[in-house]
Amino acid sequence: MKTMPARIRITLLFTSLVFVILGLVCLSAYYFFNISRINTVKIRLTNRAITFGRLLSLSDVFSNQLIKSIDSATSMAYQNKIIEAYDYKNNRIYEYSSRRGDSLQIDKELLNNARIKGEIYFTIGKKEVIAYHYADNKSRMVVIAAGEDVEGRQNLYRLSKILLVSFCGGLLVAFTGGYFFSKGLLNPIKKIADDVNDISAQNLSRRIKSGKVKDEWAYLSDTLNSLLNRLQESFDLQKRFIANASHELSTPLTSVSSQIEVCLQRERTEDEYRKVLKSVWQDVLHMSKLTQTLLEFAKASGSAGGLEIALVRIDEVLFRLPYEMAKTNRGYSVLFEFDDMPEEQEKLLVFGNEELLFTAIKNIVINSCKYSPNREAIVRLSIQNEKIVISVQDNGVGIPEAELAHIFQPFYRVNDDRIREGFGLGLSLASRIIKLHNGEIRVVSQPEQGSLFTIHLPAANCAKDKILTTF
Repeated sequence: MKTMPARIRITLLFTSLVFVILGLVCLSAYYFFNISRINTVKIRLTNRAITFGRLLSLSDVFSNQLIKSIDSATSMAYQNKIIEAYDYKNNRIYEYSSRRGDSLQIDKELLNNARIKGEIYFTIGKKEVIAYHYADNKSRMVVIAAGEDVEGRQNLYRLSKILLVSFCGGLLVAFTGGYFFSKGLLNPIKKIADDVNDISAQNLSRRIKSGKVKDEWAYLSDTLNSLLNRLQESFDLQKRFIANASHELSTPLTSVSSQIEVCLQRERTEDEYRKVLKSVWQDVLHMSKLTQTLLEFAKASGSAGGLEIALVRIDEVLFRLPYEMAKTNRGYSVLFEFDDMPEEQEKLLVFGNEELLFTAIKNIVINSCKYSPNREAIVRLSIQNEKIVISVQDNGVGIPEAELAHIFQPFYRVNDDRIREGFGLGLSLASRIIKLHNGEIRVVSQPEQGSLFTIHLPAANCAKDKILTTF
């Protein structure tokens, strides 16, 4: 089934809204005009009933024949008028009709109700009738005054025609206006869609024009531009990663290939073969370490939904560092400074993957030990604003300010330092793991004075209902 275009939907929605509003206005105008007409009829018929009640009570002055003469000579706004009067025994004592043979069928129950309520309004056919209970010192009676409000009903009919024409005309104007209004409303979306269609992986630098007016369309454009910025950054990072990974892998492969080729050019002694095999083994070991690091990097680049998430005590993770440092390099050491530790152990818990968290902290500590003259890193643990804060400090060579913005990029090395072993993936891997756990890493460094890395992780008691986000 073909989907209705948004322009038509908006037009129909706008027209429906106008339909309801105009319908309510027209019905209200018709209703209140009719109420006003009925109230006017009531007043006029009541006044006429009172007048004839007074005349009939003065029977010694006005005879019925005289009253009929007065009634026939009196002008009235209504046609086919009727006047009737009934005494307390429900006997008709007076009757007048402007049209011969015209009369009302009044029952006793109606007359009794009129005496109780004082006044009753009702209709008989086209006639509108008032039954009024008139009483004074001389007599008491029920006077019936009736007539056809021809002029009022004609005015009501003319009003209904005007309202109907206005209603239909209003709907037509609303539909036409809504159609053109929706076009102007959807134009910005069409422009945004056209701009997005022109953007491809080879043209990610192009951005959507948001315009000068800061409205919802500008907000949508800014949001899409922000998405494009992240996509472009991700593509650039991927390109750099692939280029650097290819270079890092091709270097030992080239070395292995060259050594084997040279070795096979002529017969060599056992010692010479041993030296070549040892050199090849070192290159293969280098590739193995690089491959393992790349696998860890790929795992940390995935989503939290694919990880085993559990409660992790962060202090127990830190206590694994001394043994791991000694295994990595016997000269590396870790000094713990745990100040103001909370008495409640629950405050040291985080939601996450223990091995990935350990890998992230270990990489930062290894980096600090590697660049410190004494090969020592100081690790501190504290609780601040319901967040677990881990800081790693060294007294090494420091990082120039211009380099700080790049140290978390894959394969990036400060001053292109290729002397120290490593692949330039440690800090980048740590950054991705911490982000995967809704945390952040901050670094402060001064050249020749050392660096301070600070990790902020949300405590488990503040993140029970939150799912780890991807990045």
